[in-house]
Amino acid sequence: MGLNGLMIVRAARAEELAEVGELRVAAYTSQHLLDRVPWYADRLRRLGEHGEVLVAVDGDKILGTALLERWHEDSELAAGPADAEIRAFAVAPDAQGRGVGRMLVRAVVERAAELGARRVLLSTQPIMLAAQRLYEEAGFVRAPELDFEPAQGFTMLAYQKEL
Repeated sequence: MGLNGLMIVRAARAEELAEVGELRVAAYTSQHLLDRVPWYADRLRRLGEHGEVLVAVDGDKILGTALLERWHEDSELAAGPADAEIRAFAVAPDAQGRGVGRMLVRAVVERAAELGARRVLLSTQPIMLAAQRLYEEAGFVRAPELDFEPAQGFTMLAYQKEL
């Protein structure tokens, strides 16, 4: 539950996007997810131009965020207009273990379905075991044929969920 029990997921407001970017970087840094790809921090701060940034909030405190990105020609995983991706998924370090991630994944999948997506994809680092369990609980399955290497020797694992 949230601090006051009223945790909700909603679209991020324009004035919140800088805070959302810093939350992403803090969450990834706390889990050492940027150690091998430090350049990705700047990208995390900016992600959102091709999709909807959702935030989990408790009152005015942002606890987590996820980007729902519809297919576009530079998509990482999406192969066409029936696909959407979850990107920049992050929960604030002090909010982890409170159901924020589960709530965000559910909301992003529901929003993708509302927008007409037939499949939702995402990628995760091999060390992100808690996130992988969360994705699998939400019905995502591994799609090893879509794994990729954004940097030499650094593999991202792909997951997908048919809607």
